[in-house]
Amino acid sequence: MDGERDCFNGDTKVLHQRAVRVPLPDTAAERAFHENMMTVADARERKAELLADPDVPLLAAYEAELERIAESFERRLRQIAGDDYEEVAMAYARGDRDDRIGALAAYYFEGLWRIQQRTTITEMMFSPVILRYPDSFTMNIRFTDGYTTTKSICYESPAHSTEELADKYAEAYYEDSCYSQQQAATYLRETAQIIREEFPSPDEASFEERKYGGIVSAGGRRGSVFSAMLEPLEPDPNRFSEPIDKPTLVEAGPEAKRTERELLRNEAIVL
Repeated sequence: MDGERDCFNGDTKVLHQRAVRVPLPDTAAERAFHENMMTVADARERKAELLADPDVPLLAAYEAELERIAESFERRLRQIAGDDYEEVAMAYARGDRDDRIGALAAYYFEGLWRIQQRTTITEMMFSPVILRYPDSFTMNIRFTDGYTTTKSICYESPAHSTEELADKYAEAYYEDSCYSQQQAATYLRETAQIIREEFPSPDEASFEERKYGGIVSAGGRRGSVFSAMLEPLEPDPNRFSEPIDKPTLVEAGPEAKRTERELLRNEAIVL
């Protein structure tokens, strides 16, 4: 299995320039989508709370957010392929099956594995695009090399620094790092509110208010430097002409390609 896992996890084609489109046929489906996005917002706010506490290691805050995101991916995988989602994904990767369920499982599982590796890997940035349309939503799972975008805020973790500093400089570096984490915590709280505004509850907002919404976010690290970015993103109302009745893979939309041009550095490679 380890050999099969390594082969699967190296298949960047599973994610490259692709997204999942999920139908929203009724209020129950909309409510589930809203609740999932609120989980993402909650995770961001929890990360901010931990970052603001000088007694909590930065990595603990980082891992807490990733754990919540991974749980969301695992729930989606179980909904799509059942408890044996890993084997379904592996079978698709090996070429033993070639169907919609296998393709979806492989897509989400590749994303899940990469998310779980982010605490130990630098120079790999997670930059998803999530968009709400009148009858569906899309999630474009993207990873790029590098650690920051043109609009990211950065903050420092002394625990990850390899620099040997004299005591007086080490103290100043620690204080500067704490300040950068406080600033990052404020940013994370503010951008969590963007998520809440872009994906309102179907029980509280009219259809006109909620039928379009979107976000693009990014987070990564290089050594002791961590980064974060989240902005609202306007969906293209002409992207889809036909409804769907089940989740399916689609090409990355113009919104995703636009954010690559505007946010990613020239040398960045989308995996």
